[in-house]
Amino acid sequence: MRFLGAMRAGALAVVLSVLPATVHAESLRAALESAYQNNPNIMSALLNVKATAENIALAKSGQLPSLGLSSSLGGSWQQPQGGEFNTAASFSTSLNYSQTLFDNYKTDAEIEQARAGTEVAKYALRNAEQNVLLAVVQAYYAVIRDTQLVQLRSDNMAFFDAQVSSSEDRLRLGEGTKIDVSQAKTRQVAAVALYRSAIASLQTSQASYERWVGHKPKNLTSDFNFGKSLPTSIDSAIASAQERHPALLSARAAIRVAQAGSDAASASFGPTLSLIGAIDATTGYTTQQGYGSSVGGSAKLSLSIPIYSGGALSASLRKANIQQIQSEVDALSARDEIKESVISAWSTLQNSTSQIDSAQAAVGSSQLVVDGTIQERDVGQKTTLDVLNAQAELTTARESLITARSTKMIAAFSLLAASGKLSPEVLGLRVAMHSADGYIANVEDVWAELHALSDD
Repeated sequence: MRFLGAMRAGALAVVLSVLPATVHAESLRAALESAYQNNPNIMSALLNVKATAENIALAKSGQLPSLGLSSSLGGSWQQPQGGEFNTAASFSTSLNYSQTLFDNYKTDAEIEQARAGTEVAKYALRNAEQNVLLAVVQAYYAVIRDTQLVQLRSDNMAFFDAQVSSSEDRLRLGEGTKIDVSQAKTRQVAAVALYRSAIASLQTSQASYERWVGHKPKNLTSDFNFGKSLPTSIDSAIASAQERHPALLSARAAIRVAQAGSDAASASFGPTLSLIGAIDATTGYTTQQGYGSSVGGSAKLSLSIPIYSGGALSASLRKANIQQIQSEVDALSARDEIKESVISAWSTLQNSTSQIDSAQAAVGSSQLVVDGTIQERDVGQKTTLDVLNAQAELTTARESLITARSTKMIAAFSLLAASGKLSPEVLGLRVAMHSADGYIANVEDVWAELHALSDD
């Protein structure tokens, strides 16, 4: 008994930190808001959008002029045989200009490819948000479930403690047997093992919660109002997924990336016309001629037509065409996978509702059986084993009810996610949406470097 009491005391801190309470309770909505604002997975996806957007500026640079300024300062000396010692110094400055005037629309295709790639990253951000929010939900209800299981199994241990004491008392009075005592103690040990397992599961759930939400769970509540956000039929859920699921939208944007890549590879076979110019200014000094300066300039058009590149251009085109086909196949795979997840979530939600009804009925019935069996045992009509079996059935029914309730809530959120609707707007979270649209608009400004120089 001392061992059981010490173990309960050791687990008390774990349980009290997550037992539901009406005061200062952390709602699921609050947990979702905290995770959305602070989760590193979402932050990483947002930074990836910004990094990917820079490809737009890189692609646009292929159509814009390139200006550069270079300077040099040098000197020399000479001592000819029989002549005078000569020295010379010069300073030159050159302004260089180059611009591609026509490249068979290759740069246009690369710009479209960069923009489509940014769309892929934006949808990947939305998908990361969905995944994080769903992970928070799973961790949240796992903590509630495991907390309730810890409490249930603690009560179960107390019940078997009482049965051990009762069987020992009955043995001393000559109304019981050593078999009754042995059976009760066996169930007591099993209850202890189950309780310790529940504690371990709870600690794991708490760790998962802290990972996704950013702090330890405390006083969680199981209520959540979905409003009208849940799909009313499996067909509407599938339609919503096909229209707005970010993973599917990302796959469709990836097709645009591959198509533009194929266009760019095809354009590489065409001519490239470039304008190249320079203005040079030089100032020099020699001991013989003194100071002198000159200014000059040059300009030329350069036309390049590929004839043979060792097969590189053809290989690039074939690769781009294959990648385009692959992107279309990947989109079909994403569509089927998302449809499967919708059907699975819908089925799980419907099944868990039935499981709750069944478990509730089983709990009520099993409780009556336990109470009745104890009374019959006390008058000699039932054995201790009958009581132990009845309690085991009641515990199983209660655990099934706890698990079914948790499963139902997770399935409901999984259905929202599969439908592409697990977002801060739909959930009504009081957070500012993560967006890189402002950053992308700045990237689209092709004269950003000149603006930066003028600001300095």
